Amino acid sequence: MHHEAIRVIVTGGTFDKQYDAIRGELTFRESHLPEILKRARVIIPVEIELNQLIDSLQMQDTNRKSVLAACEKAPETRIVITHGTDTMATTASLLGNAHLGKTIVLTGAMVPYQIQDSDALFNFGTAFAAVQLLEPGVYIAMNGRIFDWDKVMKNKEIGVFESKAAI
Repeated sequence: MHHEAIRVIVTGGTFDKQYDAIRGELTFRESHLPEILKRARVIIPVEIELNQLIDSLQMQDTNRKSVLAACEKAPETRIVITHGTDTMATTASLLGNAHLGKTIVLTGAMVPYQIQDSDALFNFGTAFAAVQLLEPGVYIAMNGRIFDWDKVMKNKEIGVFESKAAI
């Protein structure tokens, strides 16, 4: 396993949503990543970069280009990106086609981190371990699996990520 610094780029998505009891809706305030890293007792150096806090359904090409630019300028060669699940594969495709020569793992959550039975911690932990073990390339870590960026789709009917061949 590599122990060089890892950059975590935050883009929002369900992963970082919080329940606003006054409005009765899920909103964004700040990233949960500092708390998650503390809870997990991570001792590897981590640089957290808040790129944006938006729902991935609102993510446009300019937002994706911002993520790409952050990956390009990052001095770290190992990057985890928290991202909304609905358009995660689209962003992964942009990054994969850029051939950055870095190990980049995107992950997210179907249930917000702050809500009971969230998959956020598990998915982030999987991505954090995977980014240290995988060869350079772009991957998606969801549902206990690691997918190559060009061989994955979100199955919206059952709410899981699957290999394109399986759908």
